[in-house]
Amino acid sequence: PDAIPPPLPDSQDGKVVASEKVVKICDEMMELNIVEITQLTKLFQERVGITDDMLSFGGGGGGGGGGGGGAEEEAPKEEKTVFDVKLTGFDAKSKIKVIKEVRTITGLGLKEAKEMVEGAPKTIKTDLKKEDAEELVEKLKAVGGEAELE
Repeated sequence: PDAIPPPLPDSQDGKVVASEKVVKICDEMMELNIVEITQLTKLFQERVGITDDMLSFGGGGGGGGGGGGGAEEEAPKEEKTVFDVKLTGFDAKSKIKVIKEVRTITGLGLKEAKEMVEGAPKTIKTDLKKEDAEELVEKLKAVGGEAELE
């Protein structure tokens, strides 16, 4: 087993010490919008070999890899098990409540949540179980949002 190197120490003023390369990458990432961040996350997971199973509760780790082409041909026969929640609109009087709910659901900051709500239709949460997705749709509708499962 390879040892994981220790993290770089923080500087005396409390700032994280990082190489110029890491700082440059971080600066570029800070310019991404939420859709691009989602795309980057999924691409990174794919390239590193992180599967959705590894990210779920009780995942246990390991596995991954196989599958390949045959699985995609069979997919239409199977019942859809993973859903996305899409905010399609909102009642103008409830905009603040919808923004707060989107912040709660996504963990985004105020600015990002506001941009997401104002940019509707937007997918706000992906890869959810049907029950969880339906629950989020109901929460959004309860505060004046218009949402649907995809």
